[in-house]
Amino acid sequence: MNEATRKRLMDKNEKLINMVIERIKRDFPDDIVLIGLTGSFLHNDYHEKSDLDLCIVHDSVSFGKLWDTFLFDGVGYSFFYISWDNLERKANLESVGVSGLTDTKIIYCAKPEFLERFNSLRERALWLMAEPINKYSLERAKKHVDLAKQEYANIMLSDRLGIVRYASSRLLFDLVNALASLNNTCIRQGIKRYLEELLTYRYLTADFYNRYMFVIEAKTINEIRSAALSLLSGVTQLYDTMYQKYIPKLVPTRDNLSGTYELLWGACVNKVIASTASNNKSYMFHAARDAQGSLNEMAESNGTIAFDIMQYFDADNPEKLRDELLKAVDEYSKECEKVGCKILRFEVFEDLYEYCMQ
Repeated sequence: MNEATRKRLMDKNEKLINMVIERIKRDFPDDIVLIGLTGSFLHNDYHEKSDLDLCIVHDSVSFGKLWDTFLFDGVGYSFFYISWDNLERKANLESVGVSGLTDTKIIYCAKPEFLERFNSLRERALWLMAEPINKYSLERAKKHVDLAKQEYANIMLSDRLGIVRYASSRLLFDLVNALASLNNTCIRQGIKRYLEELLTYRYLTADFYNRYMFVIEAKTINEIRSAALSLLSGVTQLYDTMYQKYIPKLVPTRDNLSGTYELLWGACVNKVIASTASNNKSYMFHAARDAQGSLNEMAESNGTIAFDIMQYFDADNPEKLRDELLKAVDEYSKECEKVGCKILRFEVFEDLYEYCMQ
């Protein structure tokens, strides 16, 4: 881009910014508190038709917007309005677009206290991203991985190329944000620089570049499905590996196992036994689901053995899963005994009454 074009763009932006500020001071002096410059012009990575990215912070629930959108000089403009509540979520790294907080140049401020509040939120986000990989960064990553899995379902459920390809683009976006969270950072630049930025990360899937590009270059529905599965599987495996590395395995204790054995019987074991006796296949299947879910929750929350009983489900031979569940529950009782957790069993009401009334 030559210097004359660059100057023309800068002059145009200055006029637009001054116009926005003039309108705010006239019509929204108490509603709009900050304006920040973000995007390509902030990063000096613009082209001749780049729009002006302005983040407009408002302090009112029902303020009227300046304008919705407009075209000027062949460029479409739409400004990004954000509330303090949304900025709080970004400061806690709970939403995408954190760079709208961390990488923003304030060009208008109604009062000094608003700038102080904004800078405080910015510092919080930067502080959280300066932390080592931790439980919270991995939890954020998992949310994005789960969203990508939903898009993979959309990829598999449609036979229309456009719908499948669009779902793959959303899957890719979700995995971009998952990788940012796995590296405890955020996407700092626009879509033009996604791949370049990702390639600087420490934690990436094996053969990341090829897997990423395979999604983009896929020509047919089957190719898109294969590419999406490859990248999704890679990021999921990376998440699992990092979780095992950075999150200490829970150890069963008397406190966290207390009452859980009894809960297993009440929540699922008796249902599996009853459903097996009834020979109601739907009942059996959902009872098995409840049982597996309870066992999974115990393992994740309390550090107990991970049991896989669903592998034994057979609608025509329900006794197999029932017997395996009883074995698993017996093993679970031994875990409780190891940590000195007493299982409360009562055969007669009088004993139960005496215990409960103490």
